[in-house]
Amino acid sequence: MTDPIANYLTLIRNALQAKHQKVDIPSSKLLVEITKLLKDEGYITNFKITPEGSRTILKIYLKYGPKGERVLSGLQRISRPGCRVYSSKKEIPSVLGGLGVSILSTPKGVLTGARARKEGVGGEILCSVW
Repeated sequence: MTDPIANYLTLIRNALQAKHQKVDIPSSKLLVEITKLLKDEGYITNFKITPEGSRTILKIYLKYGPKGERVLSGLQRISRPGCRVYSSKKEIPSVLGGLGVSILSTPKGVLTGARARKEGVGGEILCSVW
C-alpha cells in the first residue's frame, strides 16, 4: 500500500456504495485525525480504535439519512504522493460552494479548510469531502 489516505477514502467509498454500517481500516495517527474531522463535521456517526494482534484497526460507523440515503456522497484525494498540492491561507479552495469540506495537513495539525483560514495557516490539501 503506497498511499494510505487513498486506500482509506476508497474503503469508505466502497462501504457506502454497499450500504455497510461500519468499515474497518488499518489505523494510523493521520487517519485518526481525518476521521475525527469527519465526525466533527457530521459525515460519520462514530469511530473506534481497537487493537487486533500487533496492529490497530480503525472502525468507522457510517451515517445514513432517514430513507437510507448516504450523508457522505463524495470523497476525493487531492494531494497524491506523485503530485503534492499545497495551498496558502488565502488560496484554500471551497468545496461545492461551501457545502463540502477540504481537509488540510498544516503546521497546526490536520484541519478543515474553514478552520485553517480562521487560524491563518495553509498547508497540503489532503482530500475533499462532500
